[in-house]
Formats: sequence, structure tokens, C-alpha cells
Amino acid sequence: MSKVSQTAIPVERLPVKFERQDDWVIERPFFHGGETRVQNIFQRVAEMQDAEVQAVLDQVGAKFAHRHQNLARLLEERYDMAAQLIEARDSIGPSRRQLLGSYFTTEYSVASAALFNPSIVAHPDQDGVPAGGLRFIMSLRATGEGHVSSIVFRTGMIRPDHSIHFDPPGALPRRARLSPDQYYVKDLFRRKLREMAIDQQAVESVLDCLQDRFTLDELEHSISESLQTEPEIMQHEETIEGIRWLARENYQLQLPEDADISEMVIFPQSDNERRGIEDLRMVRFEDDDESVNYYGTYSAYDGYRALPQLMETSDLHRIRIHTLNGKCAQNKGMALFPRRIGGHYVMCSRIDGMNLHIMYSDILQFWETAELLRTPMHPWELMQIGNCGSPIETASGWLLLTHGVGPMRTYSIGAMLLDRHDPLKVLGHLDQPLLMPTESEREGYTPNVVYTCGALVHGDNLYMPYAMSDTTTGFALLELDCLLERLCA
Repeated sequence: MSKVSQTAIPVERLPVKFERQDDWVIERPFFHGGETRVQNIFQRVAEMQDAEVQAVLDQVGAKFAHRHQNLARLLEERYDMAAQLIEARDSIGPSRRQLLGSYFTTEYSVASAALFNPSIVAHPDQDGVPAGGLRFIMSLRATGEGHVSSIVFRTGMIRPDHSIHFDPPGALPRRARLSPDQYYVKDLFRRKLREMAIDQQAVESVLDCLQDRFTLDELEHSISESLQTEPEIMQHEETIEGIRWLARENYQLQLPEDADISEMVIFPQSDNERRGIEDLRMVRFEDDDESVNYYGTYSAYDGYRALPQLMETSDLHRIRIHTLNGKCAQNKGMALFPRRIGGHYVMCSRIDGMNLHIMYSDILQFWETAELLRTPMHPWELMQIGNCGSPIETASGWLLLTHGVGPMRTYSIGAMLLDRHDPLKVLGHLDQPLLMPTESEREGYTPNVVYTCGALVHGDNLYMPYAMSDTTTGFALLELDCLLERLCA
């Protein structure tokens, strides 16, 4: 393994910056006070005259219709949620329903606090890109009120002259919605329940009458059937809740076909994610049959612990969310290699919170073994090391960007080079950071941090978006050959 000289590698910081956005809002349910409050609001609106209802609804439309796609439909949906909550059966007109829905709706500014921790991949649509250019997608962690994190996207192009152009974001953000045709694979579902130590008799009672692929409605019907036919097996509420919990944590999102990816907001949906979706590491994955999928590993945070999750999509409009399972699916910072190695999926991880590991698996959602890749070695990373996104394949080997935590909890970005056929073999590493926070980058929500969740090689350059102190995002450019020569020295 090479030890690399301490001479700094030239890095150009580009005049590109993404800062918090107060006006990027989505709608969310607002049921403050529970069923009693909902019942009270229904009663008060019922007592309003039709003219007053319409006048107030017109005011809502004037203030909010231009901020959301199809506000009337959103308010109708929120009314339906409220009516279901209190089992309201009265038939009322659309204006009164929409007004009621407005009382149970609130806006959330997804990026009002920070826009940071980016990753970047080649866009699936390269039509119309000039020779030497590349269209890309960049994901960003957006944080708003209460430090709840979601994922947003920006698109752009690397031009033939190496400059970067970002497309203007879509006019209005759209929250990706739960898809009604989500399905589950029985064998994987059974395996996950076994790992959760759910009572196997109950599991088999529920799964036996289901097809190899089943929907949530079919699962609920099977649970009801088992409760009636085998109540002695299904007597424990935690067993039923465990089965339903797993279904909720593995879900599917749908973005309207006419929506642009830059309009999409992936907001927390499940129990595991309720306090945030953090640090998505996107990768364009090409399988052995040359099919292409986009995967993203991220940390789901429930307010107490961070768990690794997996995002999967082929078209950026239908997105499947999976739990990651197995005794080595732990901690934060799992990053998938962009192809199989030796027929296996490969992941770089930090399962112990301090050291880098390499993991192999034949099933993308299950990770049972891990081997140590490297421990902290240098002063700037002695506290802990981790990856900074998925490894990038080059002719010289796998380029793995790393982060290290040093004195005063300063985060810096480094680099390693791994063998293409055996990524546990380290060919070289930088003993000094590739990027450290400058004086202008060190102030923010978390001071003294530079961090990235993924970079992109195009032509002779490495393009690296990076976060500054968990607040804003910048962009760095460096010559790939210069970095590889240093790593191979």
C-alpha cells in the first residue's frame, strides 16, 4: 500500500452555491389536538353560512393556490382524512369540504434551515447533450423546521468546456406520494420477519394464503382471515404490529408523469424516517445483464437511532423504498459499488461507527458479513473515518472518497484507491485531506465541516459537490489524473 506525499492536490472551488430556500414549501397534514379538535372544527364550519364558507375559501385560494399543484384536490384529500378520523358521514358540498380540509393542512418549508450533503450521478436522459457534455442529477439533503430532513433534486449539465450549468428548479415542489400498487415479494418479506424474530407460526398463517407477490390490501385481508381462523396463534398484538410495521417501512412512491425530478420532494413517510431522511448516497448501477437502476442508500432517523435504508428506481418517477437487513446492516454511511464484483453486490460501510469495511452479498437487501478495510491513521481522521459516497471506477482502480474527523470535530475529505477486482486491497491513500473547510466555509449549523455523499467523473475531471458546515452546498473540480497519479505513487 502506497503512502502518498503531503503536497496538496490542486482543487478548484467553483462559483456555485446552493443555500437554504424559505419559499420551497409542501403541504402536510395538520391534526393538532386530535379527534376532539377535528370534531369541533367540523361543528364550527357546519354552523357557517354558505356565503361565509365561500368567502373564506376564496381567501385561502388567493393566498395559497399559486404555491401548490391543484390546491382544491389537496384540500379534498385532507378533508377525507379528517372525516375518516371521526367517522363523519354527512354529505356536504365541495366548498365546505375544501374549507374543512384547509384547517387540517399546513405548509412546511423543506429547505428553510439548510441545503447540504449532496451526491451526483449521470442523468438517465442524455438526449440532446452536445458531444463532450453530460447531463446529471444532484440530490441534496434539505432541512426545515424541527430539523426534519427530506431529499430534493437539481439537474444540470457539464458542458464540453468543463463548466457547469444548473437548470432552474421546477416551478412548484411536489411531494412524492405513496403509490397504491405497491407490492411485496413473499420470500423476502418472510426472511425479514424471521430476522425480526416475529412468531413464525403467525407469519406462516398470514403468508400461506398469499401469492408470491402481494399488495398491502391483500396482506391486511390475510391478517384479518388469520385473526378469525387461528386466533390462538394471532393473539399477540406485537406480532400483528410487527408484520404491519415491516409493510409500512417498505413502500413505493410515485411522482406524476408530467413532473420534473427537480420538483420532487421525498419527505419522511415511515416510522423509521419520521425525524428525517438523511445523506442519500446515489449511484447509477449497471448490472451484469447491462440493465441500469439508480440506487440510493440513506439513513432513516426516528429521533433516537439511525437505520440504513435503500432507495431504488429505474425512471426517477416510481421509487421503491426497502429496509436493509442482516447483522451488518448497521449504522450510517453505507455506499453501494456501481456494479457487481465477482458476481456479488458490494458495499462500503462503517458498521462500527469508526472504521471502513467492505461487505459482499448476493441479495441486495441483506448484508450479513463485513471485512475491515481501514482504520483511522492520520491526525485529521483519528476520531473516525467513513466513505463520501459510492466508489467510482477508473482504469487505475476504485476511487473512494472518504471523510475523516479530526481535532475539534473538524470534518475533511480524503481519498483512497482500491483494487478493481479485490476492493479490500488498498492501492494508495492520501495522508493529507483533499479538501478541508476554509475560513469562509467553517461557519454553519455544524461548524468546521466539509462533506459529500458522492462525486462524478467526466472526461479528465472529478466533479465534487460538497456541503459546508451542514448549511450550504458548493462545488469543487480537480484533475482526475493528478489525483490518481498521487494515489498510485
